[in-house]
Amino acid sequence: MTILSSIIEGFAMGAGLIIAIGAQNAFVLKQGIKGEHRPVIAWICALSDAFLIISGIAGMGYIFSTHPVITKAVSLAGSVYLAWFSFRCFRSAVKGESMDINGGVSDPLSLKKTVITTLALTYLNPHVYLDTVVMLGGFGAARSPEIRPFFALGAVSASFTWFFTLAYSGKILSPLFKRQVSWRILDTVIGFVMIYITVKLVLFGLNI
Repeated sequence: MTILSSIIEGFAMGAGLIIAIGAQNAFVLKQGIKGEHRPVIAWICALSDAFLIISGIAGMGYIFSTHPVITKAVSLAGSVYLAWFSFRCFRSAVKGESMDINGGVSDPLSLKKTVITTLALTYLNPHVYLDTVVMLGGFGAARSPEIRPFFALGAVSASFTWFFTLAYSGKILSPLFKRQVSWRILDTVIGFVMIYITVKLVLFGLNI
């Protein structure tokens, strides 16, 4: 396998696993639309993925695959956080809290809260570990030692491309969200996404 084909394979596999509707992506999109701390959020998500992918290829994936109790503990912790986050989304949808009476975005998250929320949605979601550490890490580790860095480069590049594109695509979508009803719909959709993921995490954590 050539260097170029390894990079392309890593990019395609990384994109396939990262580009999915989830709590992290929903938050990145919403904050992108609101125009709040876009680069900070994108950098945290992309660098976190890079760290997890490289760690998985280096051998952390084996630890997660042979010690499922770790993944289950993260699942239950994540479900509690996502349940609280979904409640906030539904509350915003009902009260119209994402937009103030003058048509502007209200209740902006501080930089500190943005960082904490982004980290929580990233590291309290076991699917992140399954996708990056176990799956991408496992595929990468299965390659020959001289090819692994290029597979990792492709996968990490997919993550950076996706999160920065998602964060800044909100700027393009922002004109659609000048009406409160658009924010109500978005908050409701994100709330249901959070509930769906919460239920999946609870079932997984309890091994049902």
